[in-house]
Amino acid sequence: MILGTKQSSFCNTSETLESLGMDSETVVHNGGCHCRKVRWRVQAPTSIVAWDCNCSDCFMRANTHFIVPAERFELLGDSEQFLTTYTFGTHTAKHTFCKVCGITSFYFPRSNPDGVAITFRCVDPGTLTHVEIKNFDGRNWESSHAKTGIASLSKGQNSAS
Repeated sequence: MILGTKQSSFCNTSETLESLGMDSETVVHNGGCHCRKVRWRVQAPTSIVAWDCNCSDCFMRANTHFIVPAERFELLGDSEQFLTTYTFGTHTAKHTFCKVCGITSFYFPRSNPDGVAITFRCVDPGTLTHVEIKNFDGRNWESSHAKTGIASLSKGQNSAS
């Protein structure tokens, strides 16, 4: 599925961003939680691939995220004092959320412990031009991790591939 964030509508298509001629220009995106106590900036393409995971945590939160290398993410101001972290299972993933409003605008995923998963709906409007949604089978984590190539996304490669 591909979501045109400016139109906020889903289009059923199997075309990739490349076949649609989407650019992968890297820009600075700003974003954060609902109450705006947690704010950040991230450097990522204008067209991204976001992962819809069905693990027990992401499924319940309806979290759909894109992954960037940690060095492309910056927490702003006094945001850290408003964060709390939840872990479970292997405790590799660090699920951060705002203590005030409860929104997970970013977290540190098990699939990419050296990266940051950004909830694409928490990016401020205006800089994301296109979002392609891919499924990650978090209920069968090991096989999905091996099949999808998701681990490469925090290694400084283009986050849209």
